Amino acid sequence: ALLRESLPKTAMAMVEDEELRQASVETLADYGAVAEGYAAGNANHDVSQNIDALLRNLAGRPSPLDILDVGCAGGRDLITFTRLGHRAVGLDGAPAFCEMARQSSGCEVLQQDLQALTLPAAAFDGIFANACLFHVPSASLPRMLEALVAALKDDGVLFVSNAHGFGKDQEGWTRGRTPSTRSYVCWLSEETWSSYCRAAGLELLESFYRPPNKPKDQQPFLA
Repeated sequence: ALLRESLPKTAMAMVEDEELRQASVETLADYGAVAEGYAAGNANHDVSQNIDALLRNLAGRPSPLDILDVGCAGGRDLITFTRLGHRAVGLDGAPAFCEMARQSSGCEVLQQDLQALTLPAAAFDGIFANACLFHVPSASLPRMLEALVAALKDDGVLFVSNAHGFGKDQEGWTRGRTPSTRSYVCWLSEETWSSYCRAAGLELLESFYRPPNKPKDQQPFLA
């Protein structure tokens, strides 16, 4: 892994646009190289804890809910939301995932880069971003969160589950899923991630570490 301690915001703001673009291009290529196997390997992964967390914080709103599944990959969670009676829309940056998700779920799926989101305003009751936003460089987090918040209806809810930094802020390149690819990651502490969310105008409703029923040092995801 080629990680570094996160630079101060003033330094990160000086990162060239080309470097940020490369973070998206190479990370999407990394997933794209193994898209079919990745989707198959995660098809039965239990994220019911996360789905339940989003939906219970939307309780009382008229059903069906409009839900955006960010980083939808092969469409597993789109299928779940649809089966629960909601209107789900997917979003992914990898073309192979977008096509797989459309075929498996029958839902609309948007192909967009997380660093360059163009979403309809006030369109979604809830946004579900499971295990994907930690690939966004810290320099792009404010812009991305602003776009997600703008896509929420009044009092809408954003659910995020992120690989975290176990008390540290680290970002950089990690080994990819094939010998010739790599992925960009931004693993933040709970304190730092929460500060980005507050700056975007979000209010914390609840948080927990995942997977459940494990010691904290074996819970790599913060939800």
